[in-house]
Amino acid sequence: MPYEDRTVTALEAVAEREGVAEHGWALDWDLRPVRQRVFNLAERGLTEFAGREDRAALSAWEGRAVRWAARLTGAGHDLLLYSRFRPQSAEDAPGPGFQRVELIPSQMTALRLFVALADRLRVPPADGLAEWVHTARRDPVVKRYVLYLSAEQMECVAYAFWLHRMSRSALEANRFTRDYGITHNPGPGAAPSPFRRVVGP
Repeated sequence: MPYEDRTVTALEAVAEREGVAEHGWALDWDLRPVRQRVFNLAERGLTEFAGREDRAALSAWEGRAVRWAARLTGAGHDLLLYSRFRPQSAEDAPGPGFQRVELIPSQMTALRLFVALADRLRVPPADGLAEWVHTARRDPVVKRYVLYLSAEQMECVAYAFWLHRMSRSALEANRFTRDYGITHNPGPGAAPSPFRRVVGP
């Protein structure tokens, strides 16, 4: 078994026992088969061990001596979560109402900046856009990042690229308009929504 798989297996063992225990610790006798791996995880900051006071409390709780107990650290929890996550693939693409969008690296960089600033923007990203941006993967065939976006999300991407065009580079917005016929043109008399669909050349 590859080293990474052994790490995940050990994390899963700790998380499973930790999850079913009311006190939130995985105990020594439950982890005996993976004891050395759990100790190795601790050396890497992925698990932590109960201190003397916690072990005494656990022993009283269990009615027998607890020699050691472990639980995942924040990093261990996140690594396990990350290892289990599988981004949506092209085969699992959303149904009608969503469009396949292919973005070049510089467009993804601009979009990631937009999403990263979400909490400070007066016009935040459309619902669901951040998830697509965080999980987008580069398709090795088309050499583009692939997302499946709703009409509202597409208009939000156009807004992000408008911000990028006005402050950094016009390439990303121009390419998006050329490929998908959508651009953002703020101006007097615009609808309450900050997004306006404009068919490109």
